Amino acid sequence: QLQASGGGLVQAGGSLRLSCAASGRTFTMYYMAWFRQAPGKEREFVAGLTSGGRGTYYAESVKGRFTISRDNAKYTGYLQMNSLKPEDTAIYYCARRINYGSNRSDLREYDSWGQGTQVTVSS
Repeated sequence: QLQASGGGLVQAGGSLRLSCAASGRTFTMYYMAWFRQAPGKEREFVAGLTSGGRGTYYAESVKGRFTISRDNAKYTGYLQMNSLKPEDTAIYYCARRINYGSNRSDLREYDSWGQGTQVTVSS
């Protein structure tokens, strides 16, 4: 499983850096992504990154504010979140992509979700 951490309470306009820790080197073989789920809403795609770390993809709602990255030597992925807004409040999960279908935003293509980390942005 992947374990997300680094969440917390921050004021609007602030920043947080989330980490996604993997247990082994197989992490380096997979496309990874961050998803989030706000209360009463479905889990949604936030950002994705190829196994080598060069290809990124972002949801429109976070483009220009969030940056996804990874350090394969440490089996760890990251999500740098800047200019946070109250609507970014959610539980954030990282996952690995196991099915390479036509839609990289489809959570059904991912597994190893872990518990997630809570991000709360106050106005």
